[in-house]
Amino acid sequence: MRRVLPSGEVIRFLMVGGFNTVFSIALAYVFIFPIEFFFPKLHRAAITTIANYAALPLSITVAFLAYKWFVFRTHGNYFKEWLKVFAVYGVSLPFPVVVIPAATSLFLFLHLAPRLVSLLALIANSGVIACYSYFAHKKFSFKR
Repeated sequence: MRRVLPSGEVIRFLMVGGFNTVFSIALAYVFIFPIEFFFPKLHRAAITTIANYAALPLSITVAFLAYKWFVFRTHGNYFKEWLKVFAVYGVSLPFPVVVIPAATSLFLFLHLAPRLVSLLALIANSGVIACYSYFAHKKFSFKR
């Protein structure tokens, strides 16, 4: 079990994952404002989903660098590993289309403020993606 889950690596992954999660949620949340401004008639779920997808390229690149430098500590192969990280997250591209509208509907049903609904939906989406990303990165993106 220790070979599959080295403790130091898992701790670093959780710390970097926490940063990446906060960064990606914050970036997507910032993207909500211009989308909301230019498309005021869009449903809250659509606004949040579009903002999430708009933030992905930068969020994934920041996550890649953090995983490479601090978690898996690999050397070289920047472009190849970056493409692999995008491939791992590419598998998760359909998740926001399902998770964000479902979470948005739930939080709107609870009569929460629209911007809080978006934030909570982004957090729910990040939680789903984080559940599978460690092993996908370990076994594919940064496989030694």
